[in-house]
Amino acid sequence: MNVVKKLMKSIRQFKGVSILSPVFVTVEVALECIIPLYMIEMIEKIKADNSIKNILLYGAILLVLSGVSLIFGVLAGKFAATASTGFAKNLRQDMYYRIQGFAFSNIDKFSAPSLVTRMTTDVSNVQLAYMMIVRVAVRSPIMLVFSLIMAFVINYKVAFIFLAIIPILGIGLFVLFRFVDPIFTRVFKKYDAMNESIQENIKGIRVVKSYVRGDYEENKFQKTSNDVRYDFLKGEKIIAFANPLMQFSIWSSITLICFLVPMFGLKNGVSANPDEASATISAEISSLIVYATQILSSLMMLSMVMIMISMANTSSKRIVEVLSEESDLHSPENAIYEVKNGDVRFEDVDFKYDIKADRRALKGVNLDIKSGETVGIIGGTGSSKTSLVNLIPRLYDATSGHVYVGGLNVKDYDLETLRNQVAVVLQKNVLFSGTIKENLRWGNPDASDEELERVCKLAQAHDFIMGFPDKYDTYIEQGGTNVSGGQKQRLCIARALLKKPKILILDDSTSAVDTKTDALIRKAFAEEIPNTTKFIIAQRVASVQDADKIIVMDGGSIADMGTHEELLSRNAIYQEVYYSQNKTNNDGEVKINGSKN
Repeated sequence: MNVVKKLMKSIRQFKGVSILSPVFVTVEVALECIIPLYMIEMIEKIKADNSIKNILLYGAILLVLSGVSLIFGVLAGKFAATASTGFAKNLRQDMYYRIQGFAFSNIDKFSAPSLVTRMTTDVSNVQLAYMMIVRVAVRSPIMLVFSLIMAFVINYKVAFIFLAIIPILGIGLFVLFRFVDPIFTRVFKKYDAMNESIQENIKGIRVVKSYVRGDYEENKFQKTSNDVRYDFLKGEKIIAFANPLMQFSIWSSITLICFLVPMFGLKNGVSANPDEASATISAEISSLIVYATQILSSLMMLSMVMIMISMANTSSKRIVEVLSEESDLHSPENAIYEVKNGDVRFEDVDFKYDIKADRRALKGVNLDIKSGETVGIIGGTGSSKTSLVNLIPRLYDATSGHVYVGGLNVKDYDLETLRNQVAVVLQKNVLFSGTIKENLRWGNPDASDEELERVCKLAQAHDFIMGFPDKYDTYIEQGGTNVSGGQKQRLCIARALLKKPKILILDDSTSAVDTKTDALIRKAFAEEIPNTTKFIIAQRVASVQDADKIIVMDGGSIADMGTHEELLSRNAIYQEVYYSQNKTNNDGEVKINGSKN
């Protein structure tokens, strides 16, 4: 019930049409059930007076009843479609807004492929189920009850056939439903795996093609696709038994009706006129056959609704999991809305990506950085360089210990305020489809063209932008596929600078630019934004050697910290990285990337 209540909140403005659909369905069913009963009356009247006038009169009444039923049926279908599509739209919107508020840890919990499946396949299943509920699930029981009542009105003795057939069909469909339910519950987990395979392949398509691993990826996808196919096929095979069971019930009912109606005679006794009795019996048989078809078809449709609801039940739970998920990060009740400066301090910080994990990503980190300092961070792959800086804008919370920005605990700040003052250029640079101007203005929607040019000059992006035919109005394809890796990195740096942050974090974000451009970017930072605290994560020593402090990370801990000269004289890790990237000439001088030092 909690799942239903949570979902119903997303109906909102579509409550009206959701109520109107069952109302029109009820009228439609009532008319459909009256028509067979009216047919008996019509046959008897025409038998008594078969004039053209009489035939046209009763024919017109029958036509009007059918037409009105059709109109109400069309309106019911229209309102059901409007209600279900509107409900699905609201669900996707609510899920999207909820996901936007998630912390990284929440997204890690669900995974991106799973969230995509929930917003597409799962919502589609719930949409279809909702449409069937407001129309078919209302229509079927009403049709069943109305048709059964009408059958008893026509001939109560023969109508007992339905009371015998209905339990047989109902039990059979219930058994099928019990077998199918766990299969459809299981299949959606396999949908996640299939979407993950697709997403991974699309993201890494260049790697796949360069290593000629297309066949391997095709086989991997085929396996996940076959897993989904196998479960659906198994479920559909079980559902297929419903049709012969339905046909058996209908034809058994028709056979018994045709046999018992003449045997039991008419409802009011056998007429003295054989022709009249024969006509009335034929009319009763025809009407009872119509009601038999309506009764058993409505039961069949009701079972299909139950199967669809079973599929949607799993989808509903998965949707509600997202809608009920609370972000792990919140702004405090009395939040602080001003970051005074770019001071950063870590006090005995430990961090785990999963609270249940045994391994700590960061261990006992203590750090004190003054506003305006440039801090280089270097270390091997997996040494938790990114994990360290992720705690500054509170993308994650420290498991233990405290992180301070501007002299205050990051947990005391309003999240939006803090992140507006901490600009991060992540390892995976992302540009969105749109012009260069539109992408840059993610940093500041109100930035002028002059401001755009200024930050692009700082990031050494202005020259290559001016080389494009449309300059700053050049259209960037989705993911930035029409610009090089270095150009993408520089645009992302410019976008971050547009925020005018007090703290700037560059997470290996100059790896794709040449050393000359890298040096120019660092020089521009030193001259143009001296009061901004700068964290530069890099693999190249040349990118950090001019920093005020260089942090050497190893296994989640700070192995050492100092200037370039200090670390070169005492730290083995730093020495190994430095000498592996530089050569010594015949005079014993160290050449850094080809130049003497």
